[in-house]
Amino acid sequence: MGKEPSKDDSYAEFEEASKNKGNERFVLRLYVSGMTARSMRAIDNLKKICEESLQGSYDLEVIDISQHPEAVSKEEVIATPTLIKDLPKPLRRIIGDLSDTERILVALNLTAKKKK
Repeated sequence: MGKEPSKDDSYAEFEEASKNKGNERFVLRLYVSGMTARSMRAIDNLKKICEESLQGSYDLEVIDISQHPEAVSKEEVIATPTLIKDLPKPLRRIIGDLSDTERILVALNLTAKKKK
């Protein structure tokens, strides 16, 4: 039988996870349908969020479902634009043009930068 984890073990794991949180790499996929104004707005908004909040700690793939229709069923995309955050877990899906920065930061489990 294994050893029952103590509160100290759980706290140590939490502390370790907290230290590594700043080093996490985000894996993001944005599904768009053609290069429409809404698609371009979502791409621009997401790039801005990534540059300001993730500062190079991300991989971003933009997938045009008009060019890759198989992606719709594979990822169960029901509307576009759809952002899928694969890593870090948990998986998140965000639908829309990503213009509500605060909502996107919360959904990605990031904190908004304080305005000076």
